[in-house]
Amino acid sequence: MTRIVIVSARVGAGHDGAAYALADRLTGHDVEVIDFLDLLPGSLGRRLCAFYHRQLDVVPRSWDWTLAALGTPWGAGLARRAATLARGRTADTLDGADLAVSTYPLATQALAALRRSRHLTAPLAVYLTDPAVHRLCVHAAADLHLAQNHYAASEARAFGAPDVAVAAPLVGGRFRPPTAAERTAARRAFGLPDRGRLALVVAGSWGVGDVRETTADVAASGAAVPVVVCGRNTALREQLAAVHRHVFGWVEDMPRLLHAVDVVVQNAGGLTTSEALASGLPVLTYRCLPGHGRANAVTLDHLGLVPWLHSRNDLAAALLSARPDHRPQPAADAVPLLEKLLEVA
Repeated sequence: MTRIVIVSARVGAGHDGAAYALADRLTGHDVEVIDFLDLLPGSLGRRLCAFYHRQLDVVPRSWDWTLAALGTPWGAGLARRAATLARGRTADTLDGADLAVSTYPLATQALAALRRSRHLTAPLAVYLTDPAVHRLCVHAAADLHLAQNHYAASEARAFGAPDVAVAAPLVGGRFRPPTAAERTAARRAFGLPDRGRLALVVAGSWGVGDVRETTADVAASGAAVPVVVCGRNTALREQLAAVHRHVFGWVEDMPRLLHAVDVVVQNAGGLTTSEALASGLPVLTYRCLPGHGRANAVTLDHLGLVPWLHSRNDLAAALLSARPDHRPQPAADAVPLLEKLLEVA
């Protein structure tokens, strides 16, 4: 039996979402998902996650500057050196593995350093969780990079990835277009109106960004009723619930909630965007987050998958014209992805 170790991180939900979706597909293998932040010494991982969360919440524009700095050779080198602080624990965790997979940039840098020094003898694959690719997501010592689209694959090659394959985004199998009966049942399960257009406003597991403003703009458009997911941001949920009717915190059953709505309005282009598209829903980018949110918005708009809207009038028009596609979709590119992944094992 092949032992596969997937290294992710609890930074938002996107890296973990891809890691566990991949683990679910690797049936018949011994699969373990590890959090890279727990491999860093002491409380460094917890403090790093808290700092990033605070940065997005309080001074989100600074994330543009941070990513730009990390995209320079000097900044990337500094991040790589920081990642190697987890070197010892990472090597111990991967001892005896037949394949290592990273879904988190700093984990990629740490694993690649071990691979280059031959302290990691197992092949290394990197799954790129975002539509756009940052320099830190890629390392020339990795044996395989998996990209969500051809544009991301080209970026990865430009950053030195020696072998890149394009595969469908990793989402759970329940993210698919609903039947009419499933749509009705989903609306009732969440206490949503049986009729009328519903726009799901999402802002990641942390509920960061201009969520209040986006929700108000959706409501003011008259084109759809906003349904808001605040993730783990309880303060945001309380504020919005005082004004809007359909406001949720952390939602365990996102496949069913996506079955209930007609369009998704998002600000980061991450996991929920992939899940919504797999569910046959139109997705709109509006008031996107700086940094990775902006980079993903550019890429998704360029690919013609998700339009990036820049004004309230554009939002209102898009909400009126967007229509879900509830026809059965072709199966996700899971078998080629797994075949390509296991080729390197």
